[in-house]
Amino acid sequence: MNLFRNVLFWIVLALVGALLAQLLLADPGYVLVRFRGSDYTTTVASGLLILLAVLAALWLAWTLLALPFRSWRRHRDRRARARLGEGLDALHHGHYARAHKLLVQAAEDGDATGSAVATSARVAAARAAAGRGDPAAARAQIDALGESNPAAGALALAEFALAEHRPTDALVALDAPAAQPLPPRGLALRAQAHAMAGQSAQAYGLLGALRQQQALPPLQLDELQERWAAASLLEARDANELAERWDGLSRTVGNDPAVVIAYARRATALRWDEAAIRAIEQALEARWSETLADEYGRLPLGRLEARQARAERWLQAHPASPALLTTLARLARAQGQWPQAETYLYRALAQGAGADAWEELGHGYAAAGEDARAQLSYANALRAGRGEAPGELPGRDMRQRIHDEAVVEERDAHGVPRLPG
Repeated sequence: MNLFRNVLFWIVLALVGALLAQLLLADPGYVLVRFRGSDYTTTVASGLLILLAVLAALWLAWTLLALPFRSWRRHRDRRARARLGEGLDALHHGHYARAHKLLVQAAEDGDATGSAVATSARVAAARAAAGRGDPAAARAQIDALGESNPAAGALALAEFALAEHRPTDALVALDAPAAQPLPPRGLALRAQAHAMAGQSAQAYGLLGALRQQQALPPLQLDELQERWAAASLLEARDANELAERWDGLSRTVGNDPAVVIAYARRATALRWDEAAIRAIEQALEARWSETLADEYGRLPLGRLEARQARAERWLQAHPASPALLTTLARLARAQGQWPQAETYLYRALAQGAGADAWEELGHGYAAAGEDARAQLSYANALRAGRGEAPGELPGRDMRQRIHDEAVVEERDAHGVPRLPG
């Protein structure tokens, strides 16, 4: 395509030249130049040729005069690029002092030649200075970068402010007019600063822009979505704000166990017990979760009998759930039903429950005055927490152990038995 355009250009130029030649041959014209009392006459064609020759001579002279300066600029530009490469390599290998020296030199060479190398070199030099524990040198490089490239300087300043846990300063840097409009990296830094400053609702609101700009990998955005959603619920100041944020979540996010637990805990703290219980119950009905089943028995709420009845109905569908069995034990013990709670706990331990069930068993035995068994239970809780095999409690015969390990067969909606686990 370029060859075709070049050929077409020269063809058109030749046609124009031929047309001008015909015009000049028909009437060569007359040019008179009078200078200091002398007259110089020539034709139009000769005058144009003389003018072109003079311009060509001036261009050649200018080129020869500027040649040393252009050579010097190219030399410094090549040297800046070489130092930038060596500095980045030293930074990658952790030679921060050498990297800082090379990168500062590369930035100075880049500033002298007006090269784009200076921006990258100053950002990397600031990182090298921070790596060797010299925040003053890092800030000096960021300030210099802000003078030559305000947008890049604002991003670098925000990044280093977040590294020093100063989210307010990061937001101030990103709000500067020179940083607008924010690039994808700036959007990610703004969201991170909001989350660090305890403004997770604002960070959650930026997820749409982050996805559209592809500022972060999709998997990381999914993880941040759940984290910021949960944090925004915990940061709600009152019940109205909590309800508004909860209703604004998508169904997928609203069914995530961590998000549901955050909502339930904040609702409990705001004395909104009914909302906390309903949220966990609806999430468990939609998708079973051992984490939510365990949280259902941990919340310091009332309605013990109703919660116990709901958990017993769940147990028919999930008889081998250690979390649900432990929850039933907590609810039973809270109502003074220690024998029933003890039975649930032994069943939970037989189905793989860990330190929480042993600790709950220790609390029950301690309340019942069985100090020896309580001490053994607490010791087993410590062993389970360390990944060690727990010791056996005395007084459990073979029949009781078989009963603990027996589980009703689970079937799906079509009557097909489910595989264990």
